[in-house]
Amino acid sequence: MTLDETYQLGYILKTHGLRGHVAAHFDVDDVADYLKLKTVYLTLPGAPTKLVEHKVEKVQPQSGNKVLLKLKGIERIEEAELLRGSQLHLPLAALPELEDDQFYFHDVIGFTVVDENLGELGTVENFYELPQQDMLAMRYQGQEVLIPVVDELVSHADHAKKQVYVNLPDGLLDVYLKPSTRQQDEADEAE
Repeated sequence: MTLDETYQLGYILKTHGLRGHVAAHFDVDDVADYLKLKTVYLTLPGAPTKLVEHKVEKVQPQSGNKVLLKLKGIERIEEAELLRGSQLHLPLAALPELEDDQFYFHDVIGFTVVDENLGELGTVENFYELPQQDMLAMRYQGQEVLIPVVDELVSHADHAKKQVYVNLPDGLLDVYLKPSTRQQDEADEAE
């Protein structure tokens, strides 16, 4: 299995106790969906592209999206310490099914962005998962434009047409295309 065939479930935060347990963060909507996890793939900090398969003995939920994780064969704190900072991956096939209009970020890279009023705008190039919110990055008239991924702005994806539908607020594209007043003032002074 290669890294491209997986998605990142989360990462290992630190060791917990002396018997090989680790505290991990699961980047999921509901940790309860993963309590019966049997296998996980790790990418160690020193080898970020190499997947190492580990059998899971136990997943115990903690607060929020944190869990205690016990991996088979990791019996001492010294062994667990080597896993600190590792990313946890699962096969793409393990992703839960979504409703028709929902999408996973990795599925819509390369899709055309279509605005309800303006029509086709550009192509989805990337997603940025920021602390405040996720952002869709598209190329529009040679500029990278960031669109907050919220229901009011990004409505749905059509997988058959390879399109993501948005309803952009007035002026959003202008922010990226028109120079700011300060930039314009500096350009005027340079002349």
